[in-house]
Amino acid sequence: MSIEVNNESALPANEEELTRLARFIMDKLYLHPQSELSVILVDEEAMERLHIEWMDEPGPTDVMSFPMDELRPGTASRPAAAGMLGDIVICPQVAAAQAKAAGHTMEEEILLLETHGLLHLLGYDHAEPEEKEEMFGLQRELLSGFLGRDAPLETMQ
Repeated sequence: MSIEVNNESALPANEEELTRLARFIMDKLYLHPQSELSVILVDEEAMERLHIEWMDEPGPTDVMSFPMDELRPGTASRPAAAGMLGDIVICPQVAAAQAKAAGHTMEEEILLLETHGLLHLLGYDHAEPEEKEEMFGLQRELLSGFLGRDAPLETMQ
């Protein structure tokens, strides 16, 4: 798997842990070993520009996902096809504020946001109550499995 993590923000981030989490999730969801993913951490100004350009909404947001090949999870007997998952863009400054409000660390929040973004790349959504239950349940299961303990609850805006 090709997982590229770039921190373009002013805040430090554990790029190695972000890579390990992405690999863990991609393995658990039976993605092809040649799948590609990019994770980019940006400052508030860059995130706000993306948020306005792609969602027509002002202000920075916590995470945005940009799917490429519209890959979907596979199964043990039928792994997903190889391809480019796309880009996950995370704003650590927004994550820090959300983490403080939720009572957990910024690092935990960034891992939560990466998990959330990766699920969006795989076609999961939370617009409808049933979709939200499925997506957030899987998000919690995956992150808890990676951390080896209960994961922080969703705090996305």
